[in-house]
Amino acid sequence: MAISIDTFFLNPDAQGTLQAQIQQIIAQGILAGRYKKGEKLPSSRKLALHLGVSRITVTLAYTELLANDYLTSRGRSGYYVSNSAPEPPDFETPLRREDSVDWTRAIGQKFTGGSTPAKPANWASYRYPFIYGQVDQTLFDHANWRLCALQALGARNFSALTADYYDQDDPQLIEFILRHTLLRRGIVARPEEVLITLGAQNALWLTAQVLLTQRRTAAIEDPCYHALRDILMQSRCHLTQVPVDHDGLQPDLIEDGTDVIFATPSHQCPTSATMPHERRKALLARAKELDAVIVEDDYEFEMSFLNAPLPALKSLDTEGRVIYVGSFSKSLFPGLRLGYLVGSEPFIREARALRASVLRHPPGHIQRTAAYFLSLGHYDALVRKMGKVFKQRRDVMEKSINEHQLEIAGRGVFGGSSFWMRAPDGVNAQELADQLRERQVLIEPGHSFFRQDAIQDNFYRLAYSSIPSERIPEGVARISEQIHKLAGH
Repeated sequence: MAISIDTFFLNPDAQGTLQAQIQQIIAQGILAGRYKKGEKLPSSRKLALHLGVSRITVTLAYTELLANDYLTSRGRSGYYVSNSAPEPPDFETPLRREDSVDWTRAIGQKFTGGSTPAKPANWASYRYPFIYGQVDQTLFDHANWRLCALQALGARNFSALTADYYDQDDPQLIEFILRHTLLRRGIVARPEEVLITLGAQNALWLTAQVLLTQRRTAAIEDPCYHALRDILMQSRCHLTQVPVDHDGLQPDLIEDGTDVIFATPSHQCPTSATMPHERRKALLARAKELDAVIVEDDYEFEMSFLNAPLPALKSLDTEGRVIYVGSFSKSLFPGLRLGYLVGSEPFIREARALRASVLRHPPGHIQRTAAYFLSLGHYDALVRKMGKVFKQRRDVMEKSINEHQLEIAGRGVFGGSSFWMRAPDGVNAQELADQLRERQVLIEPGHSFFRQDAIQDNFYRLAYSSIPSERIPEGVARISEQIHKLAGH
């Protein structure tokens, strides 16, 4: 009996070489009892093609497993699970412990129950993953990232790897952000005005903690990034929600008494709307009128493959009202967890002190590796490559969407990596997503982006960052078929 090739997939978050990952997949399958003794493995050619790796990588993994008696070879027939392979362990079920603590009373503040949706851990095993924000291993420059990591591990960089910066950051990474990344967004800043964070979400949390109290009011977009809403609700500040239209946040609808305005002007989350220049000026004017601060989340600006992006809102700021949030997690890989805050020195000073009291600083090795990858030009080359591939995928997806007469509710003017979609009235996107999973299709229901008292449950998001172009038409066709069934057509 042959083991199905569809049971093999590489975890995007896995560590180690591709050869080691393949060995681990097979060894774990045997130890877990999923692969039985005597079962035949896929040929090295088929498995290499399926995983998108070289054949020699699979062959070396098989050879190592053969040496360790996990596999056996039968002439020209191929590789099989060895009859003397390690047996799956038979653990006794541990006795359930009964806590004597009343956790309903002991827990002072709850953080569960947020609106952030859970994504399948095995999303890469699905044939049609229209999943947002995940890395495409076929595009990432593994070789040069590995070289940069090795360089960062060298003796020359020992202090950067091992030192306790306390509240400081890697100077090489800060210099690249100042001289390269921010200048591309029209922003000029000093080192004292930049702070490295563990991704954009950590930057938003730090900002909320520094700026907001239970007596202050924050304004967010509706719909908006669900994790931001959770962060602000946990801060217990007063929260108002401002509707967005085809140009993004509407400044004239921001209520009096607002202290902090959170916005995504370049690429509204999740509708992808881009705020035009005149409205940006109006937003700055409204913030001045309120004596409010604006927090600009400038995620995904690198994916501007259709047209050049507008300069960041902060580039128009002459009063220090805008705090800028950037991240490398979207353009490199989400597991990197590396972002940055840019703001006036008094704000950065407080955010730096808060970060130091919670986690000191992001790991020095990660900062230095990223600094090398960015400064040596690998990052720009990767962004250009991703832009070309994303444009091709976007064209294929838009054509397929139009052929099946699905409704696009929002699309990025400059690019991005997803479409904001609307299903017919009466079609619940969560129900649609659940049914599509049984057909190997993953989509992201949109209800979590809306406020709880005004949920619109027929919106969903389709991303093209993690699915090859050739699979998009069939995936969209399956979505269309399922929508028609739910709509009763």
